[in-house]
Amino acid sequence: MDVSTTLWVLTILGLGALIAIDFFIGRKPHDVSVKEAGIWSIVWIVLAALFGIGLLIWGNSQASGEFFAGYITEKSLSVDNLFVFVLIMAKFSVPSHLQQRVLLVGVLIALVLRAIFIAAGAAVIANFSWIFYIFGAFLIYTAWKLIQEARADEDEDDWEENRLLKSVEKKFGVADRYHGTKLFIRSNGKRIMTPLMIVMLAIGTTDILFALDSIPAIFGLTQDPYIVFTANAFALMGLRQLYFLIGGLLKKLVHLSYGLSVILGFIGVKLVLHALHESGVHVPEISIPFSLAVIGGVLVVTTITSLIASKRQAEREAAEASTTPAAEAGESEKDSVGA
Repeated sequence: MDVSTTLWVLTILGLGALIAIDFFIGRKPHDVSVKEAGIWSIVWIVLAALFGIGLLIWGNSQASGEFFAGYITEKSLSVDNLFVFVLIMAKFSVPSHLQQRVLLVGVLIALVLRAIFIAAGAAVIANFSWIFYIFGAFLIYTAWKLIQEARADEDEDDWEENRLLKSVEKKFGVADRYHGTKLFIRSNGKRIMTPLMIVMLAIGTTDILFALDSIPAIFGLTQDPYIVFTANAFALMGLRQLYFLIGGLLKKLVHLSYGLSVILGFIGVKLVLHALHESGVHVPEISIPFSLAVIGGVLVVTTITSLIASKRQAEREAAEASTTPAAEAGESEKDSVGA
């Protein structure tokens, strides 16, 4: 898709305006209700859909299909990222009314970092086509690693601050409590950061790790930097509302890692096939409509099986809870008779 500089500028200004509106609406710290989160989640999804339809009308069907495939992939990967966001919020004991501000600024940091990654990725791809082999192999490895982690059933409280955060805390110092929405305060004549600033940096910089698999994944669906950037932008900008909407449902998505591993593995294979094709090897290439069908199908199946598994687990726990008191009562009655 041939994108002019004017269209790039207008797109960035448009996204900036949407972010400004989102910030203006959520500027006052408050507890985000499920209703508010639901409404804004729908708004962001509709905006993404309208953008994709606009690409179909003023661009072409391939660009539109690539956008929707990339958007759905990035959105599904971002849901997995929410697990880490929940851990970070718990780690720093972020007050509920400040969480929406943390996520908004954290997502903005992530968006800037993603733009840098996308620009670097596009430059590398334009000059070195063999990079597709590396991207493909990395995604296949990531898919395998996700399955291993899911089987290991790792402890949820395993998030640790990265070296960057630790060095920043050591250099500037951190206040012992939150001071509303303030990011810096003065203590004993020294300017120090508040815990709110640290959490924002944690959310934003942690996205660097997320980008290591999400950026190669979307480049496996499209090599158009414009589509890669806009798909990432729309997926990230609705992340804050999604956090509050499905925060309680995250633990029920027990098979999400398996679904994401299938998607990443599939895209990894697609990248390797594309690399072979670029090298002159006659191999079949996977089309965007087929990719979109696979990604959507895997997410639907994963969600259904997750909810079924979670329901069965809840029923087993309820049954065990109801039988345990009865068993204890029976033992007590035997003890009384024996006495």
